[in-house]
Amino acid sequence: MSTRPAIPHRGDPTALADLLDVDPPEIDTDRLHAYRTGRLRSEMVDRDLDMVLIHNPVSLRYALDYRSYMLFQSRTPTTYCFMAVDGPTIGHAAYGEISGLDEIRKGRALCYFDGGEVMDDASELLADDIVRYLDEIGSTRRRVGLEYINPSVTRALLDRGVDVVDGMPVTERARLIKSEDEVACIRWAVTVAEHGIARVEAALRPGISENQLFAILNQTNLANDGDWHDGRMLSSGPRTNPWLQEASPRRVEAGDLVAFDTDMVGPNGYFADISRTLFCEPGMPTPRQRELYALAVAEVEHNIGLVAPGVTLTEFQQQAFVTPEEFHEQAYTCIVHAVGMCDEYPRIDPIFRGVNRYDDTLETGMVLCIESYIGAVGERDGVKIEQQVLVTDDGCEVLTTYPYDERLLG
Repeated sequence: MSTRPAIPHRGDPTALADLLDVDPPEIDTDRLHAYRTGRLRSEMVDRDLDMVLIHNPVSLRYALDYRSYMLFQSRTPTTYCFMAVDGPTIGHAAYGEISGLDEIRKGRALCYFDGGEVMDDASELLADDIVRYLDEIGSTRRRVGLEYINPSVTRALLDRGVDVVDGMPVTERARLIKSEDEVACIRWAVTVAEHGIARVEAALRPGISENQLFAILNQTNLANDGDWHDGRMLSSGPRTNPWLQEASPRRVEAGDLVAFDTDMVGPNGYFADISRTLFCEPGMPTPRQRELYALAVAEVEHNIGLVAPGVTLTEFQQQAFVTPEEFHEQAYTCIVHAVGMCDEYPRIDPIFRGVNRYDDTLETGMVLCIESYIGAVGERDGVKIEQQVLVTDDGCEVLTTYPYDERLLG
């Protein structure tokens, strides 16, 4: 297991190189792939499906380790695959050699960019392809799961007597429980993210811009074979309140809080979702900044203590830390969410926003993010803290080890 990078001297932007000086863990990729496809097929069996059509870029990465043009794929789906409970996995319009594919075939248009005003014609052709595939695998039930897709595809399949159901529960729930290899991938993604955080802290000084600081996180991720960040979540000073303001050209000033959320799709496609709030020297934090920080840490640490297998989402919500009412309006969207290759099912909302939208049970092997944002309406400062944890047989293990800011802890 790699060691965590040391925290550099604050204010020294050259203290750490972009590349880590330790090697990534060795991953048994065949075992990793077999586990993930096994999880997908198990979900298909549980839902009485013969096949699923997968085109979501995260699902393609999970099923095939397909990495090409993923952000493009998220808005302009071009590549897709047919996966059966028992049968070949067929890729369509895929680029390059892809592990786990038995064959690559011609693709049909899935979106207006490719299909235009003849999209319905393309959907008819795709429906014919699916029916032929069902015949190839000997399907008698004709029951197919589709990830989010153009409605014309659904209509064309229904016209052919195919039973169409939502395929997203298959790909979402398959990712719910992580294997030993997946956890190793997540640990490495966290190591890369924390290396980036250390570099941000080294560079933090009055005059540097939010964009420049976020670029350090992004550069570190790319240099270590990661992919992208789901958001440019870094803000400073008065832009820390309210939360969800992305990085801007604003230059940091002495006495500012600088808050960020890595939201990082890192090496091997696994997510590192860490939030920290730092203080920009010279000077000392104000009493209010320390008060906000202490509350955020208290919320996260209390809720980490609730994580254990067998705990339901409802029970967790009822026992979770409740912040003072002045922070409710701008509280983060959830207090807990799962994570793997992205933010994943399930989530738990703060209780003051009503009963959780659904219930489920925490299980060993789930990876969760414990969230807090503390910022009162109309005030200058806000604090964001987030830890990533692995649910274990006897509780949880905190995967994120980057320390809290001692200056703000007081």
